[in-house]
Amino acid sequence: MSLFWRIFMLDAVGLIVAAALLLGPVTVSTPILPGEVLVVVAGLAALLTVNAVVLRVGLAPLGRLGRAMADADLLHPGARAVVSGPVETAELITTYNAMLDRLEAERAASAAGALSAQERERHRIARELHDEVGQTLTAVLLQLKRVADRAPRDLRAELGQAQEATRAGLDEIRRIARRLRPGVLDELGLLSALRSLASEFTTHGLTVRHDLRAGLPPLTEETELVLYRVAQEALTNTARHAGADRAELGLRPVADGVELLVRDNGRGLGAAAGEGAGIRGMRERALLIGATLTVSSRADGGGTDVRLRAAAGTGRAADAAAAAGGR
Repeated sequence: MSLFWRIFMLDAVGLIVAAALLLGPVTVSTPILPGEVLVVVAGLAALLTVNAVVLRVGLAPLGRLGRAMADADLLHPGARAVVSGPVETAELITTYNAMLDRLEAERAASAAGALSAQERERHRIARELHDEVGQTLTAVLLQLKRVADRAPRDLRAELGQAQEATRAGLDEIRRIARRLRPGVLDELGLLSALRSLASEFTTHGLTVRHDLRAGLPPLTEETELVLYRVAQEALTNTARHAGADRAELGLRPVADGVELLVRDNGRGLGAAAGEGAGIRGMRERALLIGATLTVSSRADGGGTDVRLRAAAGTGRAADAAAAAGGR
């Protein structure tokens, strides 16, 4: 029964009872007697109580829907409001759930397009840095060497310093180009790329150990790239913000795909810490392939765990791109 008819029938029953009392033998004296006051007050209280119960039961699904809407987050997909209550309320909740389905599909499509464009731009910038800036600095380095070979002895020390500065700049350009577009991922595969990433982040203040197991199931290019980027972002957060001196990078096969784990012994997220741009970026990438990302602080005295579980096979990127192209 709909909420309208529930309230209408309750009001109708109250009015019918009131009319029957007025037309019946029951009368109210003037001045009113204490017993009559008691009867009127009891009847009114009973009517209000039944009305409140009906409204409470009928409107409870709307309260649950409001809490579900307040808690909804497209970066944590899948949560839906329970369809219950009168016909109108059930239709409203069903419409809201359908709207969430559309929003998640459209967000996945837009995220796929944005991240694909971002990777293309990274590739272009990395290529220009390597081919243009890198070659220019290499030519400058060779010219400095020729000049140093013919320069007077008192100028060779300064020219040597210029050579070292140019060589350091060239190495930095190459490092930036590798981080923008991991060529080792295309050439040698995911495991080699993650080993290289662990070595890159192993500095004087941070030691990164890796446990990269063989026997991984077949993964799409999108999944491999997302795994690499999430590991890269997690290690970047560790190096910049965690205050850690040890980190672990692990990748292992699981029943339904693979699991990536980046763990450090830093200060953790903190009780009031929100999710910054780095974590939200990781969640966007996880949504792109339909993976599950969890970021948590350990209860054993500090440290952060970033865990990404991705399924083998086709990710959501291809489906989202196809959906976007079909509209």
